Amino acid sequence: MAVFTEVSFDEAAAFLSALNLGQLQTIKGASGGIENTNYFVDTDQGQYVLTLFERLTFEQLPFYLHLMKHLAARGIPVPDPAPGASGDILHRLKGRPAAVVNKLRGYSELQPNAAHCAAVGDMLARMHLAGLDYPRAQANLRGLDWWNQTVPSVLPHITVQQRSLLLAELAYQNHVAQSSAYQGLPQGAVHADLFRDNVMFEDGRLTGFFDFYFAGCDTFLFDIGVCLNDWCVDLTSGASQDERADAFMAAYQRVRQLTPQERALLPALQRAAAIRTLSAFCASVWCGPTRFATRQPRTVARPSPVRSQPPTRFKANSLHHA
Repeated sequence: MAVFTEVSFDEAAAFLSALNLGQLQTIKGASGGIENTNYFVDTDQGQYVLTLFERLTFEQLPFYLHLMKHLAARGIPVPDPAPGASGDILHRLKGRPAAVVNKLRGYSELQPNAAHCAAVGDMLARMHLAGLDYPRAQANLRGLDWWNQTVPSVLPHITVQQRSLLLAELAYQNHVAQSSAYQGLPQGAVHADLFRDNVMFEDGRLTGFFDFYFAGCDTFLFDIGVCLNDWCVDLTSGASQDERADAFMAAYQRVRQLTPQERALLPALQRAAAIRTLSAFCASVWCGPTRFATRQPRTVARPSPVRSQPPTRFKANSLHHA
């Protein structure tokens, strides 16, 4: 999160008052982030996050905001957008799209253990089930079509060996996506970006998922792959941490059992999640600023189809000019 558009105390106070969120007491710009302006705002009614969207448009935002509202109404701990007098949850401030959500308690757990991973797996499954009746639809904008468009722009910047690996993986993902087994996988609304820094914990208890602005409709297995690749790996080496992965999957399946097709395709979808993360990072480094960028360089582990075999690993931040 960061500040790109300045909002004065008086401007924020009037804005929050119009939303019946109380009298503004403090406002503080949030540091970090790459694409939105964020302020932590405290009123006499509670603590909130005020966001002005610098890239996403009024036309793009309803899917994300209404998904958060839908999940919050079903007991999933996510930021809940505040409505105005008309019921709208998308607002305008300083000429930009804006939203106000409740501030989640806690902190991001950047060195998770098996218990943290189990909590994420449990809540992810609950989120998937809660979103089954979400009426809006939008494809995962960082899915296969985007990888096919993005990878060619990355190729000139990497070594011959890396090009061969990346193109082979892209061909494999296109092949998987055309299979009847893949097309029969359970689908719905997914977070698609549930890395360690997008989950909050307090006293060891999961208090919320946030940053839904990469969400879309995709296979649930893709969401699982994103999580396994981040929560359940050693970020230095990229090696899978089986204790964490087992805890994550056991907790997820206590809520929603994977189908036989999902079990068979899990390694492929972990690889899909890896190519998404790698492509987004490389594009952000070599192809200029983009809203598809990941927040930080991440280690990407490419799982093999057979778990007992060591995965091929590479670091997104270790790629270099050819």
